[in-house]
Amino acid sequence: MSDLLERLRSRSWRLTAQRRVVAEVLDGDHVHLTADEVHARAVQRLPEISRATVYNTLGELVSLGEVLEVSTDGRAKRYDPNAHHAHQHLICSRCGTIRDVHPVGDPLAALPSAERFGFTVSDVEVTYRGVCPACAAATG
Repeated sequence: MSDLLERLRSRSWRLTAQRRVVAEVLDGDHVHLTADEVHARAVQRLPEISRATVYNTLGELVSLGEVLEVSTDGRAKRYDPNAHHAHQHLICSRCGTIRDVHPVGDPLAALPSAERFGFTVSDVEVTYRGVCPACAAATG
């Protein structure tokens, strides 16, 4: 059983066939699918699942804090099931591929207290951008 399914079961979240399929589609490392991609993969497993059900389920998973909604440069939102493991994202500026990265060190430590302007910082989002190997090879 996937980590996401285990977390949802431990929360006693009602796992209908549709919700289960959405959670199964989101399972894996470096998963950052758009809602349409989730729907396309879910339909392969459960042909009668509707787009609205997928969108509603993704919204519930985000509200529960079990899936992260990742927005990048005006592209479609992507959904990341790696919500309980601190990480950052590496994004290809050409094709939009996203990878989870786990840099060494505390990103909060990189922000000197003088630069916090009195804020109590509760979260840090760092996004690394570059060109993936496939795009680099395509432009040779």
